[in-house]
Amino acid sequence: MNGGDATGSARGNLWQSTADVLFGGLETRALETDVAADAIVVGGGFTGCSAALHLAKAGASVVLLEAAAIGDGGSGRNVGLVNAGLWLEPDTVEAILGPATGARLNGILADGPDLVFALIAAHDIACEATRAGTLHCAHSAAGLANLTERLRQYQARGWPVRLLDAAETRAKTGIDAYAGALLDARAGTIQPLAYVRGLARAAIDAGARLHEHSPVTAIAHEAGRWRVTTAGHRRVSAEALLIATNAYHMGAAGVPSPAFTPVHYFQFATAPLGDNLRRTILAEGQGCWDTATVMSSFRLDAAGRLIVGGLGSLAGPRHAIRRDWARRKLASLFPAAADYPLEYGWDGRIAMTADHTPKIVAVGPRGIAIHGYSGRGIAPGTVFGKAAAGFLVSGDESGLPLPVLDAYAERLTRWKSLYYDMGASAFHLVDRR
Repeated sequence: MNGGDATGSARGNLWQSTADVLFGGLETRALETDVAADAIVVGGGFTGCSAALHLAKAGASVVLLEAAAIGDGGSGRNVGLVNAGLWLEPDTVEAILGPATGARLNGILADGPDLVFALIAAHDIACEATRAGTLHCAHSAAGLANLTERLRQYQARGWPVRLLDAAETRAKTGIDAYAGALLDARAGTIQPLAYVRGLARAAIDAGARLHEHSPVTAIAHEAGRWRVTTAGHRRVSAEALLIATNAYHMGAAGVPSPAFTPVHYFQFATAPLGDNLRRTILAEGQGCWDTATVMSSFRLDAAGRLIVGGLGSLAGPRHAIRRDWARRKLASLFPAAADYPLEYGWDGRIAMTADHTPKIVAVGPRGIAIHGYSGRGIAPGTVFGKAAAGFLVSGDESGLPLPVLDAYAERLTRWKSLYYDMGASAFHLVDRR
């Protein structure tokens, strides 16, 4: 994309631009020789890099293969909200998964932000980490009723979440439009690409071998070992395998592709706000999203850029539809920022499962695939990656957040994806709030 003015197309991914300043490169290379290890990780996002780090810290030899660059997929296109739990209410999680499994997953993911921010501190990851909580904002009376019910469920589990009234919400956001908001003190914001690169560097420092630009073409289990072949016709062999490609799986002979509905989410970022204006908009640094059926998100980055996001792709003519909506949305929420140009615009792909819960699927002996965070990837991905490392070392499934499925399939995923995108496009064409 070219440009960067008030009416034209914005430049690309903000996180790629600022991660280079925050972090720099990883100095990895494509796989050039055959190699053996204790474990193979396919995919360099939150899950894969967390797994590689924890494998190396446990003393296992690990090779991670990434088709493009670390964080090139959804992990580097994320909104950057480090939230606890899933999008679903905890009661719904327990209804879907059963009381015991659901309660266990809820408890594990409730502590997910603790793990993320502990890793950031332990490995000195420069990723604009701010732990001031997140705000789930009520866009209507129905939205406030939903937040009130969520609060009941959260408080029943002893989670540090409270419901703000309209005045408190206005004071924290600078927005008059919301009837209230849930403030989750466990949560926060990060620069997501810098975070995943930080996990990768920490894994390398611990002894893991990471190879970018090494797409996997075939996976087989032979004579008690996994053998993974790359596009460069190099092989890695190991006793254990994790496939952590999530929504950016490219396909590999020998294993089924993960089953999910691909859903896009886009973001636009303004030029940095002036100091006076920054003191009136999200002054405490919370990241936010609303209760609307077609959800919107908004936050600031460390430079004071205001970032607004919504459901849908930026491909083709949809870019102009989303850009125009983003300008209207910003003008509605933050009138004083209405004239700031949109400097960046990008989107990413989400792996959404039919019940909106993650899946761990067996691919063979001591081999699993993990996918389906349904838009809540940072903390769950980090948690699932750490747990996967324990399984790959020991073969013991009891430490995994969910039971391992023998297989998982979904129907009509392409049509569902089209439905979501077309519905969002229609909304973004007419929404004036």
